[in-house]
Amino acid sequence: MYRCLLATGLTFGWMLATRRRPQVSSAAIAPGVALAAHFATWIPSLRLTTVALSTAMISTQPIWSAIIARLTGARPGRAVWIGIGVSILGVLLLTGFGGSLQGRSWVGVLLALIAAVLAAIYVAFGERVRAQTDLGSYTVAVYGAAAVVMLGVCLLARVPLAGYTSRDWLLILAITLVAQIGGHSVMNAVVHRTSATVVSTAILFEAPGATILAAIFLGQTVGLSLVLGLAVMLVGLIMVVRAHNVDVAESGV
Repeated sequence: MYRCLLATGLTFGWMLATRRRPQVSSAAIAPGVALAAHFATWIPSLRLTTVALSTAMISTQPIWSAIIARLTGARPGRAVWIGIGVSILGVLLLTGFGGSLQGRSWVGVLLALIAAVLAAIYVAFGERVRAQTDLGSYTVAVYGAAAVVMLGVCLLARVPLAGYTSRDWLLILAITLVAQIGGHSVMNAVVHRTSATVVSTAILFEAPGATILAAIFLGQTVGLSLVLGLAVMLVGLIMVVRAHNVDVAESGV
């Protein structure tokens, strides 16, 4: 909740500093709700399973994005599907094909998988809304809506909103600047210029990045498959981007 709230304030302040006024649209409510639901399912999964497995499930997002695109009338080419499959294979290699899942780990994996579907919905909404909305206005509205929804979740679940240490606040600020502003805002900046499927496939690199950080700071490991999995993921991403560019060129867009 604080991550979305701080990102809203920072973006709003940046727009005022550059003498621009956010044009908030009700169309941004739906992606904001989807973003909140994504966080509400994914973040808890990290306490129930490993970072590697959780982010591996999140990395199925391109599949759901391609399915959503297909259901809404787009027709991703065969090469796009093949590239997505190769990328997912890279994720499986990275995580050792899931390892042994027991007890709560299954719940964590399921929550992360649901979060991947919600993330795909969030990006699909963004692809459409961003076509008519500038980046600042869109992110202020979406992050603001997500913050309000998450505040409601916190109140219902009786999650304490105060009493955090200085280190906690620094970590919240860090995840706001790095993940929300540097990650989500950058993604929202380009999603209207390319397809949600391509953007979602690029997010696959969250898996190796998070896995490396988890190994350094949390002592979590996935074996020696990290480099191979990352290489396969890169090949799959290149295939998806190239196939998308060919589809766009053939359609005359």
